[in-house]
Amino acid sequence: MKAALAVTKTIPIVMAAIDYDPLTLGYITNLARPTGNVTGLYLQQIELAAKRMEMLRDAFPAMKAATVFWDALSADQWQATKASADKFGLQLAGIELRDYPYDYEKALAQAPAEHRRFLMIMTSPFFARDREPLAKFSMQQRIGSMFVFREYADLGGLMTYGPNRNTLSRRIADYVHRLARGAKPGDLPIERPATFELVINLKTAKLLGLEFSQAMLLRADEIIE
Repeated sequence: MKAALAVTKTIPIVMAAIDYDPLTLGYITNLARPTGNVTGLYLQQIELAAKRMEMLRDAFPAMKAATVFWDALSADQWQATKASADKFGLQLAGIELRDYPYDYEKALAQAPAEHRRFLMIMTSPFFARDREPLAKFSMQQRIGSMFVFREYADLGGLMTYGPNRNTLSRRIADYVHRLARGAKPGDLPIERPATFELVINLKTAKLLGLEFSQAMLLRADEIIE
């Protein structure tokens, strides 16, 4: 986004703010009526990070500690998660990943032993690129994991909570189509996902020796068996 805005202030830009806050960064100033040349989607990952922690805590009420992987591009998500931890009675070990490609085994070793039973992954392009290695890593390390998009659960992650990426792709395509037909960015409010899906991988839960309550299973939008 920053690079695109540096190039043009007039050509319409369709934004997919998946892992950043465009308001805080100054890319936009208004959601309902964009005032510049930018419109598109804003996923509110800061708010979702705290919600994912709540979901993980609801699933495993006895959980007292967890590890959180974050990087420079997801630092704001980590801060929001850390700020909410006391509310849920959780102790979090936040481990910053640096110098991609990330060494996840080395990172986990930095967390206290009692924090290594559960793992939350923040959202960044680098973590998304590593979704398959991360899902496999969590299974190999026998860690209960919480990710963002359902693709992680398809690959073996324990839980995911977030918007559906296929739906987001269709919405982005719709924005491009409307702009191509003559709409102005200011005519297209910046959209925030209205629905989120909770996906639980029961196969992974059985592998890890974890059990979900019936109430939690009923909350899930999809269960992988």
